[in-house]
Amino acid sequence: MEYFELKKIEVGEEILAYREGGRGSRHLLLIHGNMSSSLHFDKLMEALQDDFKIYAVDLRGFGHSSYHCRFDSLKTLSDDLEIFIDKLRLKDLEVLGWSTGGGVAMHLAASRPDIIKRLILMESVGITGYPIFEKDASGQAILSKPLLSKEAIEKDPVQVLPVNQAIKNKNKEFFKNLWNMVIYNVGNTPSEDDYDRYNEEILKQRNLVDIDYALTRFNISHEHNGFVDGTGEISLIKCPVTILQGKNDLVVPMAMAKSIEAGLKSEVKFIELENSGHNPIVDSFSQVVSAVKGL
Repeated sequence: MEYFELKKIEVGEEILAYREGGRGSRHLLLIHGNMSSSLHFDKLMEALQDDFKIYAVDLRGFGHSSYHCRFDSLKTLSDDLEIFIDKLRLKDLEVLGWSTGGGVAMHLAASRPDIIKRLILMESVGITGYPIFEKDASGQAILSKPLLSKEAIEKDPVQVLPVNQAIKNKNKEFFKNLWNMVIYNVGNTPSEDDYDRYNEEILKQRNLVDIDYALTRFNISHEHNGFVDGTGEISLIKCPVTILQGKNDLVVPMAMAKSIEAGLKSEVKFIELENSGHNPIVDSFSQVVSAVKGL
């Protein structure tokens, strides 16, 4: 990406890496999801560079950012971004959060209504988080047995243990097979070169257990989610919100997107992506670009 330089900045005890560029008058912050990094936004950044000045951050423990301190909450990652925003003196920000990044973005919008002017949630985790349950002998979730500790989550034989092992072994083929099955399930994939670059970024992740634990405890609703009480922060989001949700998403169900829409008190634009899975940047690129531009 010719116009996007990888930079680093000290944020408390961490060093956050971020990609900065673009020539537009609007300001856009991109927040990636689990098993990814800021690099996964590269095509979107190129398409938006004439309209926005863009900042795409590697969250703590992802990509090129540090991971000195473990965390229990997505709010910690949002707090990192607040320091980032203040250090760069960013104002009037439009924020896009993808998947887990949507949860971080919602925390940010609730906490900093003075700075966040618009929120775009792309295949975002819902307002009551993303549960992980004990598995039976066939690998199916036992919905009456939520995993309540990091130790239990770390031992999960389906969602966590194989992923951590693949990261440890630098097994890019594992992630290619996984993403083909659950992310690129409608049949679209990046080019071979891009796929390889994205998988290299996935292998840099060091915080999988923290993220999965934090997702189970993410709850900005007004209700208990089976893990923790809701904080009610959904009511603090005042800016306009655009929700992008693929009809064929196997990771985040449509019900999670609908829960966000139902919980918000601010202006909401809900866009259902007809032929898209969990990565609309690949499946519905032009629609994503238009939605971010506000067209």
